[in-house]
Amino acid sequence: MSRIPPLDPNVAARKGFRESEERLKRFWKAVEVAAGEGGWSVTLDGRTPKTPAHAPLTLPTEAAARLVADEWAAQGEFIDPATMPATRLASTAIDRVGQARDAVADEIAAFAGSDLVCYPADHPTALAVEQAREWTPWRDWAALELGVHLEPVEGILHRAQDPAAVARARELALRLDDFALTGLAMATPLLGSAVLAFAVQRGVLSGEAAFELSRLDEAFQEGRWGVDAEAAERTAARRAEAALLERWFRALG
Repeated sequence: MSRIPPLDPNVAARKGFRESEERLKRFWKAVEVAAGEGGWSVTLDGRTPKTPAHAPLTLPTEAAARLVADEWAAQGEFIDPATMPATRLASTAIDRVGQARDAVADEIAAFAGSDLVCYPADHPTALAVEQAREWTPWRDWAALELGVHLEPVEGILHRAQDPAAVARARELALRLDDFALTGLAMATPLLGSAVLAFAVQRGVLSGEAAFELSRLDEAFQEGRWGVDAEAAERTAARRAEAALLERWFRALG
């Protein structure tokens, strides 16, 4: 699922914009949430902010609205969108996912068809053993609790899963409301696994634990060869995204 594209800096330059002029200053003092028609809205000095498509920023639960409101309250003199991931999730759910539910579910199902937890390493043996130990219980969980029966695959070449399992993953995704479906659609590519994403969405696995399960190979290589500062920064950002998604699902109830 595509994200809202940032302002093209080349276009901005052609229009004569300077960086200081592009930054939006904080224009509110009080941030609250209020119950209303259709759910709970974030309010800035009593007014509800809009999504990029100009829809009211209204969420289905008070907890979810407060998660978003906390991001607005934490802004300094200038608004920093990079520090507002829950706001981006809410805007995506409102502006995009509601109009593209089938396509979003198709993408999640496609991940189930080539799920990370079905592709343990052949070697080295230590990594293969660790992945089998850590991933097998989650394939079993998916079969028992979700009705998604996925088989492990030997080697790196793709092997199609049972179409019924893929269809079941799609069906489960479509049962979610737009906000939970948005979270699932973000979690699945982050983790490389529909199984792990469903486990976080259902509250049986924390975001951080799911993230660590998704990077067993990466962590194994780091243990052998070390990790540089840039890679560590990327990993920390992805881990934080996984933790935010866990909070998002919990707030939705």
